[in-house]
Amino acid sequence: MPLALWALTISAFAVGTTEFVIVGLIPTIAADLDVSLPSAGLLVSLYALGVTIGAPVLTALAGRMPRKTLLLSLLVLFIAGNAFAAFAPGYNSLVAARFMTGLAHGVFFAIASTIATDLVDREKESSAIALVFLGLTVALVTGVPLGTWIGQSFGWQSTFLGVVALGLVGLIASALLVPSNLRQGTPPSLRAQAQVLTAPRLLLVYLITAVGYGGNFIVFTYLAPMLTDVTGLAAGTVSLVILVYGVSVAVGNILGGKLADSMGPVPALTVIFAELAVLLALLGLSLTSPVATIAVTALWGGFAFANVPPLQSYVVQIAREVSPDAVDVASGLNIGAFNLGIALGAWVGGLVVEGAGLTAAPFAGAVIVALGIVLTLISGRLGRGSVTVAAE
Repeated sequence: MPLALWALTISAFAVGTTEFVIVGLIPTIAADLDVSLPSAGLLVSLYALGVTIGAPVLTALAGRMPRKTLLLSLLVLFIAGNAFAAFAPGYNSLVAARFMTGLAHGVFFAIASTIATDLVDREKESSAIALVFLGLTVALVTGVPLGTWIGQSFGWQSTFLGVVALGLVGLIASALLVPSNLRQGTPPSLRAQAQVLTAPRLLLVYLITAVGYGGNFIVFTYLAPMLTDVTGLAAGTVSLVILVYGVSVAVGNILGGKLADSMGPVPALTVIFAELAVLLALLGLSLTSPVATIAVTALWGGFAFANVPPLQSYVVQIAREVSPDAVDVASGLNIGAFNLGIALGAWVGGLVVEGAGLTAAPFAGAVIVALGIVLTLISGRLGRGSVTVAAE
């Protein structure tokens, strides 16, 4: 794989850390700022909302900007947002900082995904995307557990300062390793952008992304309080469990890309969503047993993010058929759909926790992910129909 892909992976590590480290800090932030767990959970939702808005809108607006310049500008915005969070005087300021950082996040992954597919042969695209997103999953293995421990030990502000340092490393790596002569596509016309906004097949995949990926966050957002309040684990042990989860995520992400390359996106997504739904239900049944909870969490992580490469490559494939000049915009919309799923998942999770308790969250997540299977199968049928029409 080209060195430029590894530079994107390093940057994705920094961005991924700030997105998910908040999950381990929700109890700490809630206590320090004197807000409820669902209110602290909104820090996940509002970050994701920033991504949802920023990814498609800024990707389209920045179509004429050289890709490396855009990439470096986004990392500067990312660093500034985390510095703002580190010195936020209260809850509202922290919310604003998270939203601001989310704007950079969405465009980064949209552009990184399309750059990755341009740097490799067509048959390796899913694996290239998986390598970029490996930075995000490695963040779950190392950045999030370490950031959680730092926040619990030295205050959550220290975690954001650590993320600023990670962002600087990503900025330097990208400046040095990403080539300046990246392919610069023609900015999409309004008609091309409208096509990726209105094409039924793309809209269905965006919905699959939001539902299948977002169902996981009904549970993941409240993993830390579930482990402490229901399973009875010590706060320090939570970081270790998140580490186990992250290791599993990193493996599953790579396997998800390879599965999509070998089987195709629809069969791969069907398998991944089915396993994820089963594991979420098993987590709900095992929460009162520390050993069982840790074992299920280790398996759960492997399927929680394995859907990312096939979902992103699926959108790129369909966008090339529907509107070849607006693939970046379609990619950005799907990144927005990922984060719309996170935002809705965290919000629904808060409603479930508030109304039925922490133990109900895994079962609610399993139901939503199961809906993703149905939508995936429908999409597969529509895809076969379009191929048949094209052949005729």
